[in-house]
Amino acid sequence: MKLVSTSPSRNFEVIGEVQTSTEKEIKNAVLKAKKGYRTWVRLSIKERCTLLDSFIKISKNRFEEIARLIAKETGRPIVSARANVSGGIQYLKAYVAMAEKDLAPQMVFKTDKETHRVCREPWGVVASICPWNYPFMNVAWQCGQALIAGNTIVYKNSEENPLFAKLLSEIMKQSDIPEGVFNVIYGDGATGDILVHQDINMISFTGSTQVGQYLSKVAAEKFIPIVTELGGSSPGIIFADVNITSIIDYIYDRRFKNAGQACDAVKRLIIHKSKLNEVVEKLCQVISGKKIGDVLDEDTDIGPLVAKKQFDLLEEQMRDALKKGAKIKIGGHKPKNLHGAYYLPTVLTNILPSMRVWKEEVFGPVLPIVPFTTEREAISLANDTEYGLSAHVFTNDKKLFDRVASQLKAGSIAQNKVGYWDPRNPFGGYKKSGMGRIHGQFGFDDFTQIKLVSKEK
Repeated sequence: MKLVSTSPSRNFEVIGEVQTSTEKEIKNAVLKAKKGYRTWVRLSIKERCTLLDSFIKISKNRFEEIARLIAKETGRPIVSARANVSGGIQYLKAYVAMAEKDLAPQMVFKTDKETHRVCREPWGVVASICPWNYPFMNVAWQCGQALIAGNTIVYKNSEENPLFAKLLSEIMKQSDIPEGVFNVIYGDGATGDILVHQDINMISFTGSTQVGQYLSKVAAEKFIPIVTELGGSSPGIIFADVNITSIIDYIYDRRFKNAGQACDAVKRLIIHKSKLNEVVEKLCQVISGKKIGDVLDEDTDIGPLVAKKQFDLLEEQMRDALKKGAKIKIGGHKPKNLHGAYYLPTVLTNILPSMRVWKEEVFGPVLPIVPFTTEREAISLANDTEYGLSAHVFTNDKKLFDRVASQLKAGSIAQNKVGYWDPRNPFGGYKKSGMGRIHGQFGFDDFTQIKLVSKEK
């Protein structure tokens, strides 16, 4: 069976194809990873970082090639695709810089006769299953720290962008990273299911909550660790003291970048009633000035959704909202003159808690907006979700921000335009948004196990 890669920006024209990995090939990939681990784990952290740096250098040399393939295959505008590649490179470089310190042994107790030291050691072979929406950055996030810590990887990319996985495999082979350390397989969910049932030592997964819950059961049965970064329906709360003009572009970016296809995008906007009309009006003005078009056009701001099935799901969620009384302020349909998985950036009001656009994760350019009156009501609306990945609070009142942040059930909370993305910061979710953390010392912690060594002086 073959995975056919199509362009959602150009009416799903075929870009290329990749042969799906057979069960035998998957098993062989795991065996190669086990063999590679025996060599990889014996290297020092500095040696592993040096070898990973060769991958970084080749990626920089092939930067535009990677970015253009991401744009064509996933529908991410080329300017944004370049940012994805440069961002992944920056994260990898940051991990390399912090590795020796964050993975260094720690003395936890000592006397004049003995020492007690904690060491961190890799788990072994990690099954890493990555999504399509942030291709190069997801490789950095899910695999970078795991590799530096001494694990080896069997990597399965989404079936939506198999050509990216093929290019990644080529770059890895071109680098100085030894054979067997990073192994690529190709396929859909069935391929991933075969992989996680092999003799692996850990699972790392980014994707839907439903699949993440299933993989957590598999990990529990195998009694191995799992790190998951799952769905999100992140709230943005706007209080009355904020200057809306100063934040409106940021709000647009946090919702509509990559056509709204980001796990931690602001997917529900909760606005003090005194600011509701102003926010809606100004946000619609910003949206109306954006260009929707071909992803290889340097001026394109918003591209298509990744695939027709994603488009179809978004339309189902929209039909449900409109049937229950939601009002469209801008957008709400497919653009007339574009062929592919395009959907206009959309703002909805008159939202009810029963609507799918409120209850479910909306992975597309649709933003439901609700008003609030009191601080307590705002917090209640923000927490009214099974997810808990991130949240944004827009206020200049520091005490108010601290009160609200302490009550929001999410893994990352940001004030105004400060943001939370930094290689040193942990990232992961509460509730059904996942388990474990990536980035910084926290990511190294989750990709290693603890060994205590107590000895005489």
